[in-house]
Amino acid sequence: MGIGDASPSENQSAHKEKRDETTPLLPLKAEEEDGIHEFNGASFSGAVFNLSTTIVGAGIMALPASIKMLGIIPGILMIILVALLTEASIDMMVRCSHQAKITSYGWLMGDSFGQWGRIALQASVVINNIGVMIVYMIIISDVLSGTSTTGVHHRGIFEGWFGPHLWNSRPVVLLATTIFVFAPLVSFKRLDSLRYTSALSVALAVVFVVITAGIAILRLIEGTAEIPKLFPEIHEINSIWELFTAVPVLVTAYICHYNVHSIDNELEDRSQTKPIVRTSLALCSSVYVATSFFAYLLFGEGTLSDVLANFDSDLHIPFSSVFNDIVRVSYVVHVMLVFPIVFFALRLNLDGLLFPTSRHISHDNRRFTIITVSLLVVIYLAANFIPSIWDAFQFTGATAAVLIGFIFPAMIILR
Repeated sequence: MGIGDASPSENQSAHKEKRDETTPLLPLKAEEEDGIHEFNGASFSGAVFNLSTTIVGAGIMALPASIKMLGIIPGILMIILVALLTEASIDMMVRCSHQAKITSYGWLMGDSFGQWGRIALQASVVINNIGVMIVYMIIISDVLSGTSTTGVHHRGIFEGWFGPHLWNSRPVVLLATTIFVFAPLVSFKRLDSLRYTSALSVALAVVFVVITAGIAILRLIEGTAEIPKLFPEIHEINSIWELFTAVPVLVTAYICHYNVHSIDNELEDRSQTKPIVRTSLALCSSVYVATSFFAYLLFGEGTLSDVLANFDSDLHIPFSSVFNDIVRVSYVVHVMLVFPIVFFALRLNLDGLLFPTSRHISHDNRRFTIITVSLLVVIYLAANFIPSIWDAFQFTGATAAVLIGFIFPAMIILR
């Protein structure tokens, strides 16, 4: 046997690995108890909603604080710049994947840099997504149970309605949300199954933006709104360094790369991927700019790292408390509907790290259940011990998010 020859068993193993890699992440026909269900491909609108929901998550709540730090003009320019960089990085990734007929981000990294490249990507997605979902739970607890991270207590919705009780404390509310909301939603095995919840979540984000903008404009007309600063105030060298803490938040707000392949694989016409990405980014950027500008205009220098916590005070308009509750409830529901979209990619990549040679997780109910429950437990426990979304955003945005969104795609295209 020559040096370049391989044994039959090695050839069979290589063929199996190649077949497993090229098999779509989820089959077009799924055998279930009641028969075989056809899946003819995700629609353009469904894909836009799923990708937009991946993008517009918790990051939108920290963007007003970033604008407060950077100033209106640099802040808005940074939001637009990061959107353009995100579009470019996704385009690189998708073009390379389509040319090589690659169906996952992990396989793309593995094809370019071998096993360690795949492991680096999957580990980054796991770190980023766990951090993001911890932020989701912190936001839910801040809004429903209240927060005192700034030294001033901001009442949650349940506390405002019923007063402080054990049943509406942070651990109990998050436990109930995990069991009765997250557990059913993360049980779906196909991303397109979440298209209706994704559409609803995007609509709720728009509701939040519209109400915030309306209140801010009304306050501006009445002359009761604080005129925001256009540029950052720099007094000393530490002020310059503080500006850089806003960058991880901006980066994290656009990270959706880990779900692009899942959405792309479910499309009947994969040439639609590029317009889907552009449509989603344009929609999300509009929401980000509007939210950041009007929320900062509304709360001024009192804008908190989680701007939802600001909606427990007097807005100086009629029915202030009613609008406060509408804004907070709508966005909490939005976050709850975003959670399963991000969880989908987290579970897929963690399974790839732990069981790289096993069959797809969607075909193994036991593995699917164990990984799902374990992740929910870890995220729940972490959300009860991490006090602020700013801390979580700074960590994930400065590490895993920048790798997933910009460094890895650039490395792939250079390779």
